[in-house]
Amino acid sequence: MPGTNLTREEAQQRAELLTVDSYEVELDLSGAQEGGTYRSVATVRFDVARGGVDSFIDLVAPAVHEVALNGDALDAAEVFQDSRIALPGLLEGRNVLRVVADCAYTNTGEGLHRFVDPVDEQAYLYTQFEVPDARRVFASFEQPDLKATFRFTVTAPEGWTVISNSPTPEPKDNVWAFEPTPRISTYVTALIAGPYHSVHSVYEKDGQSVPLGIYCRPSLAEFLDSDAIFEVTRQGFDWFQEKFDYAYPFAKYDQLFVPEFNAGAMENAGAVTIRDQYVFRSKVTDAAYEVRAETILHELAHMWFGDLVTMEWWNDLWLNESFATYTSIACQAAAPGSKWPHSWTTFANSMKTWAYRQDQLPSTHPIMADIRDLDDVLVNFDGITYAKGASVLKQLVAYVGEDEFFKGVQAYFKRHAYGNTRLSDLLGALEETSGRDLKTWSGKWLETAGINILRPEIETDAESTVTSFAVRQEAPALPAGAKGEPVLRPHRVAIGLYDLDGAGKLVRTDRIELDVDGELTAVPQLAGRRRPAVILLNDDDLSYAKVRLDEESLAAVTEHLGDFEASLPRALCWASAWDMTRDGELATRDYLALVLSGIGKESDIGVVQSLHRQVKLAIDLYADPAAREALLTRWTEATLAHLRTAEPGGDHQLAWARAFAATARTPEQLDLLEALLDGSQTVEGLAVDTELRWAFVQRLAAVGRFDEAEIAAEYERDRTAAGERHAATARAARPTEEAKAEAWASVVESGKLPNAVQEAVIGGFVQTDQRELLAPYAEKYFEVVKDVWESRSHEIAQQIAVGLYPSVQVTEETLARTDSWLAAAEPNAALRRLVSESRAGVERALKAQAADAAAAG
Repeated sequence: MPGTNLTREEAQQRAELLTVDSYEVELDLSGAQEGGTYRSVATVRFDVARGGVDSFIDLVAPAVHEVALNGDALDAAEVFQDSRIALPGLLEGRNVLRVVADCAYTNTGEGLHRFVDPVDEQAYLYTQFEVPDARRVFASFEQPDLKATFRFTVTAPEGWTVISNSPTPEPKDNVWAFEPTPRISTYVTALIAGPYHSVHSVYEKDGQSVPLGIYCRPSLAEFLDSDAIFEVTRQGFDWFQEKFDYAYPFAKYDQLFVPEFNAGAMENAGAVTIRDQYVFRSKVTDAAYEVRAETILHELAHMWFGDLVTMEWWNDLWLNESFATYTSIACQAAAPGSKWPHSWTTFANSMKTWAYRQDQLPSTHPIMADIRDLDDVLVNFDGITYAKGASVLKQLVAYVGEDEFFKGVQAYFKRHAYGNTRLSDLLGALEETSGRDLKTWSGKWLETAGINILRPEIETDAESTVTSFAVRQEAPALPAGAKGEPVLRPHRVAIGLYDLDGAGKLVRTDRIELDVDGELTAVPQLAGRRRPAVILLNDDDLSYAKVRLDEESLAAVTEHLGDFEASLPRALCWASAWDMTRDGELATRDYLALVLSGIGKESDIGVVQSLHRQVKLAIDLYADPAAREALLTRWTEATLAHLRTAEPGGDHQLAWARAFAATARTPEQLDLLEALLDGSQTVEGLAVDTELRWAFVQRLAAVGRFDEAEIAAEYERDRTAAGERHAATARAARPTEEAKAEAWASVVESGKLPNAVQEAVIGGFVQTDQRELLAPYAEKYFEVVKDVWESRSHEIAQQIAVGLYPSVQVTEETLARTDSWLAAAEPNAALRRLVSESRAGVERALKAQAADAAAAG
């Protein structure tokens, strides 16, 4: 829509003109059970630097009934266009605006989302405002640097609870009148309303007392492990308050597990919303608890970095997210009593592989991206913003020193509390505490795109004594279409030396830490030493770079990858092997052989589950098509063998059961899935509970064993919101033309599915072993995707643009059709980026398939 896309220049002009003091927002949600619209009244007080000028306030609403500026009624039909209300002739000094509108409930996870639980048929509401969606609920100056106080007054149905940023008051006649918040940005305000179940506690330390709350729907209450959630939360409070030297800045801390949430969680000040899939209904592995804990800590870190001190504009979104990611992992690794001291292993194995993947797409961009408008930022919640940024912050900590880093952060919080900042404000504080000049560092790390490769160059004599060692740094050309030039960067790295001990374990015998800069960096400390079995660059994962092994180290790792005593070097070697596979340097068949040789010794369950996903992806997309079925057969037989031999009732057994279910294919294997479902066969210790049952059902539906009758019967066992999503996935997965047409129509033509159900249907629709059945939809995608993008909300449109791209059609024809569409359709920058990224996946897969075919001889 014209006028909905706020530009950086418009935001700067508005910030120079306005200082916002306060919002008073009244919402009438008493009709929420029926849905539709609700009454929104916003009174905004703000000061204007120059009189007689015009500005605007943001609002997305079906109807505006009243607009009064400084007591004068304006013609709502005249001043309200698209998503803006024009504010003509502002007074110098104080102005008061009152806007009365009907705003709409959504089912897209944006604005005020409304969900009806099929278990109790009650409505549950929550807001999601990042990036520009507070304007869907009340008239607001929707940009992060126009902070204000917010006083919410909410009318809600009998029996409901209403939660916001301020402490929850006692309602009077079903009206909840909240106290004003501190000065915060619009996008971290929040309202959550409905008959939610809650558990309460308190964080107390040294006279400080912070009320804590955890909320979920009553239908999930039996699964809510509140003690574990409170334990992680308290560890975070202890660690962050010590490291930041700044007391938690809000009056209470609620965590609300809400339905149909698009992201993992959102850092609303004092009222964090979290996707309720983190309330585990069935057995999950420890990796799932670790991810949930990281999410909890990530949002808690945002209370300081993001909410207390907020970016001025969205080009510093990366810093907001990277800081929360880095400190959440650091807290897990170091907080007393943490159950996940190996969290940097998980980071290396999951977050960094995401970053490396994103950084090799044509859309790669500097960490500090050029955010020209809201369209830019909406597609920028990516692997660079979160994972590369956090990796580079870890590198910065190594570069300046951990103590100096946190001393700079402490000064930054004290200096800018309740204000807005730019990157230079943080770097300036770090320069003061560390004495390092960070301007060159920042220019090379934050303002350039792309990834470096570090390779060892080693020479030895006849007795295997090292005569010389150096680290060669390469800056590969950026992907075609990417902006910028490759650049060499300064890296603070550790080099680990590993040898086999008497028990056959690879143990670190020495560690050298140094600065690597330029094309070649000599490491004289290694000269004269006996060559160890493995020399690992970037040991401890301090820097952000693709790392290669020398020939002898690679041979040792190939034979002994599972024998590393510590989990982090194993994860680094697994990640390097995966990266080589994606780059076509290691054939898919050789990657599979490597995984099968070492995964049985891998103790870290998060790494095991990542390997499961990566092997499946590699065989589906990167293997020579002529060899694909043989590789799938080999992998599936291995998953079943590991399932049968894994420790009964353990995490590895559950992970192997899921891996087996994802790829079971022979009549005998599918018979086993059916038998496990009906109980006629069992695997000792394996609980075939609700979520695992659905994994089996979805695979049996995808291969044509189960149809509507079996899916409906399973849904009768699990008539919940999760069951509805699982059933939708299973129906869309069926290998028939009718099932595919029905799924396509429900997503593309109807456009009425809630966000979570649409995501489930897309997930079922795309099956990698149904390429021929899906082939006709490649052309259909290009016929509709631009219209879908222009007619749906951002979240809904992005799901379709990415999820339905013909990524399983790994052919030159797919590339050519994409290119012709990009040339002819003239999509906007955001849609062009998403389609170009998907195209790059097909191009990479074609190269990897060729490499795998070549390896066959």
